[in-house]
Amino acid sequence: MIKRDELIEIGRYNKPHGVAGEISATIDVDINTLRDLSCLVSDIDGIMVPFFVNSCRPKTQETVLLTIDGIENEKDVSRLVNHAIYALKRDYQRESLDADADGYPLDYFIGFELRGIDGQRVGEIIDVDEQTENAIFIVDCDDRELLVPATDELIVEFDLDKNVMVMDLPQGLLDLNE
Repeated sequence: MIKRDELIEIGRYNKPHGVAGEISATIDVDINTLRDLSCLVSDIDGIMVPFFVNSCRPKTQETVLLTIDGIENEKDVSRLVNHAIYALKRDYQRESLDADADGYPLDYFIGFELRGIDGQRVGEIIDVDEQTENAIFIVDCDDRELLVPATDELIVEFDLDKNVMVMDLPQGLLDLNE
């Protein structure tokens, strides 16, 4: 069974394209990354269901046209319309695996343990606020929420296997949230 914390949102299904089971989708990843995924996952009636892509072609810079195994007509496609598209975190690989967040969408780090440069646990990243000019990690720390700038300059390293991120947090930053 696929659990939500194993997933990262990468787009949304739009509308049927034609009558032969093709659907348009807006995606946040490049088409080559999309093609490399083992499956796409969507929440169907509260269950995370994997879908296997048969073909993928670009429509616009942000939109692709997909044919999916088992989705063969407009009726089948209609059950996916407006559903979020997720990828398995373990499949989601980017070109850059160095010690910064380049190449990873910020919500990839939800569920990671945040540590200071001294190795001390700060808390767990529970959400990302990208509505402001500068994105912010929302961190659960002892029953309070800390707001931490989600910037590459502060990220020292992260471990994808252990789900740990180390940040060089400015002195006093954690006290601002009290």
